[in-house]
Amino acid sequence: MLYYENDISPFNEEFCTHLEFQLCYHFDYHHYEELNRYWCDGVSWSPTPDHQLGKKQVNDKRRIVTKAWIGEDGQDEYEMTVLFGKYSLRRYAKGTSLIDCIPDYKSEDWVEMDIEMKKIEIRLK
Repeated sequence: MLYYENDISPFNEEFCTHLEFQLCYHFDYHHYEELNRYWCDGVSWSPTPDHQLGKKQVNDKRRIVTKAWIGEDGQDEYEMTVLFGKYSLRRYAKGTSLIDCIPDYKSEDWVEMDIEMKKIEIRLK
């Protein structure tokens, strides 16, 4: 059961596809030694549990935890935590697109990864 009003969440396939591409550009652009050949092959827009998508839940927790497939072959499953900033919280509350909330891939301070624990944290604007 989807816990977002009208079953339409801004955390959706379109947003997650844009996030996937920005991560690929980010890995390629920065040439981090440990992430030299990494890329992202998808971000799940269906977090478990799905009640995380509720407006109140996002406003209170300021995060959604989902999965992403990242690695040299793009197939390692990572726990992805998407953190909401002020701008993205407002957009989420209004039910509008979050795509503009994804920082530019050239920025260094919006992605944090723990390769050993297979975790990634994304900070939206």
